[in-house]
Amino acid sequence: MRLLRFIVFLTIIIATSCQSYNPHYKEEIKDAQLLRESVGHLTDVIVHDIFSPPVASRIYAYSTIAAYECARLESPDNPSFAGRLNDLEILPKPKEDLEYSFYLASLYAFDEVGKQLTFSNGLYEEKIAKRDSLIEAIRIPKDITERSKAFGVEMAGAILEWSSKDHYKETRSYPRFDVKDEEGRWKPTPPAYMEAIEPAWREIRPFVLDSAQQFRPAPPTPVDYDKESVFYKETMEVYDTVKDANEEEREIASFWDCNPYAMNITGHVMVAVKKITPGGHWMEITTIATRKEQSDFIRTAEAYAKVAVSIADGFISCWDEKYNSNLIRPETVINEHIDPTWKPILQTPPFPEYTSGHSVISSSAAICLTELFGDFFAFDDDSEIKYGLPVRSFESFIQASEEAAISRLYGGIHYRPAIENGVAQGRAVGQFINKKLKWDEL
Repeated sequence: MRLLRFIVFLTIIIATSCQSYNPHYKEEIKDAQLLRESVGHLTDVIVHDIFSPPVASRIYAYSTIAAYECARLESPDNPSFAGRLNDLEILPKPKEDLEYSFYLASLYAFDEVGKQLTFSNGLYEEKIAKRDSLIEAIRIPKDITERSKAFGVEMAGAILEWSSKDHYKETRSYPRFDVKDEEGRWKPTPPAYMEAIEPAWREIRPFVLDSAQQFRPAPPTPVDYDKESVFYKETMEVYDTVKDANEEEREIASFWDCNPYAMNITGHVMVAVKKITPGGHWMEITTIATRKEQSDFIRTAEAYAKVAVSIADGFISCWDEKYNSNLIRPETVINEHIDPTWKPILQTPPFPEYTSGHSVISSSAAICLTELFGDFFAFDDDSEIKYGLPVRSFESFIQASEEAAISRLYGGIHYRPAIENGVAQGRAVGQFINKKLKWDEL
């Protein structure tokens, strides 16, 4: 009897040791929370490295496209971005008759692109290691893990090769923006008086738009310092709004600040305040939406990629106009012509005024999210908690984007036309992208 029990026990041990993988791993690895955490990790690295908002949008777009292109292969019915995004034609295909976990490949593809497009590889590797420990606990068969990781890295390589032809590298060696001492032209603003950010961003290849100029807005109000002029009245609106701002308006301005170039000044010491970018804020809102809807992995990957593309093309469109009109900021006009002691609630970011970047990209992202999740998708936006700001609640993505837009007036950094025309510009960008990226249309 004892011998029989021993044999049974030994058989169980051997069987268990042979089955070192989790038979339910396919269900566990498809949990979209792993992808959401990866996007959050990328945001942390972008904030740490202080990327400009346009550059950050490029990083999000390429990383999420790589993730989606792997994840979609879990089902032959999921369409590709190839043929829909500018110059993206041929992507790697998995080997036939071999088993992969394309969700796992998606995570590795996302990480590889994100790591290559950011600076702090040590920090990125640390975050990947934490995520990988969760993946190891799922116990995917070793051969499938290695094959899936290799495919993810291959997909990342293809996306990075595509990214290398978007003219970004060329713009890194362009000369600095020439600040001309002409009436009404942009000039650096306090406290850091930084040079203009990304003046050549209009030359970056759009993801979906035909060109950076496709949705160029009407020109801004002509600069005129006569007290009866339209421009002077627009300037006084900014001046009075800041002067009379109530607590709610100040809170809204701070919530949507998203300025990675903000500085804290103590005496003669100036220290950068690390903040999320406008695009990063909307990627967080996408996380909130997919979590509330309990979206599966592929649906989550699709949402991230489409929102990221909407943000990226929004920045390309907006930055084209910024350096086309090269309009002076309210802070400069008010200090030079109205009140030298006046300060905006928010620090003025280092680039021309028209149109408002947050208005453009928030509107574009909101149009995309509305297409994905519906018109009246209420949500609590806790994106800014880690930056010391409270939760704000919205009845829809459009409502959130409208608040983001008007926050620039409350903060004292934009005239009203930059906001209103920026909203129209962003919505046009978003609607065009929605039409071009409808899966039932090629």
